[in-house]
Amino acid sequence: MESSPLISVGLPISLFIIMIGIGMTLTARDFHQVTVKPAGLILGTITQILLMPAAAFALAWALQLPPAMAVGLVIIAACPGGTTSNLFTLLARGNVALSIVLTISASMITIMTLPVFANYALTFYYGTQQAIELPFVKTVLMLSLIVLLPVAIGMLIKWFRPSLATRAESVVSIFGGLVLAALVVAIVYGIRDRFLDLMIQAGPGTIALNLLGIGLGLLSAKLVGLGKREGIAIATELGIKNGTLGLMVTLTLLQSSEMSIPSAIYGVIMFPIGFLLVALGRRMVKGEKSDTALSADRATPVAE
Repeated sequence: MESSPLISVGLPISLFIIMIGIGMTLTARDFHQVTVKPAGLILGTITQILLMPAAAFALAWALQLPPAMAVGLVIIAACPGGTTSNLFTLLARGNVALSIVLTISASMITIMTLPVFANYALTFYYGTQQAIELPFVKTVLMLSLIVLLPVAIGMLIKWFRPSLATRAESVVSIFGGLVLAALVVAIVYGIRDRFLDLMIQAGPGTIALNLLGIGLGLLSAKLVGLGKREGIAIATELGIKNGTLGLMVTLTLLQSSEMSIPSAIYGVIMFPIGFLLVALGRRMVKGEKSDTALSADRATPVAE
């Protein structure tokens, strides 16, 4: 199914505005704080860029997904964290600076990696004879235009008009949520006759990918010795994806409503799972604070 002009034009414009919102949350200090101790940034970037797409391929194989569902799952797995991930990290008491830098670094890197994974998935699941192809150069140029440029604009606004940026951040976040909700409704309506069947096909894969990403973030951070707040930030980045970007690739570039189903479903299920992560994160950090306070009390000599 070809995308309508509303989607092909409105979706990139909406994503452009959302990425300005990401830019308005960034300062040079955010980059400095994370790069001084880059372990979290390196781990989070590797898990987002390489391990999540690999997990999607494994899940597609394990669940025997149809080609369109498998390609769509790989595409949403290859997408970076979204603007909402920063908010969820804040609510979960994770390292917000790390979350912000991971969002922007992954967004920049996926300009190159997303077309590679998408084309590999298309070739792998459809074969070399299949006409469907994601044009690499066009995709890189489009992603650059709707990622790098608006982020730079947002950072300039933050630099010259910090008060305006602060007020606009929440508006842009709400706008992003409304855009995603509207897209999900439009997609569901367009495939309403086959929605239940497609949901059965794509639902388990997207839920498993979401939970696997969160678990991978928490476990990998613990294995390399990062703090709980850093682990929460990485887990949130892996679990809360930029579903709007996934929808833009599948609907605008590939013009496939079926391939867009995993991104649409992921964009819905990541919110309730995200709130469960918030509850878990707050408990983890509270426990960490309690342990620290207890150690401090034991170390303090008692006056007799």
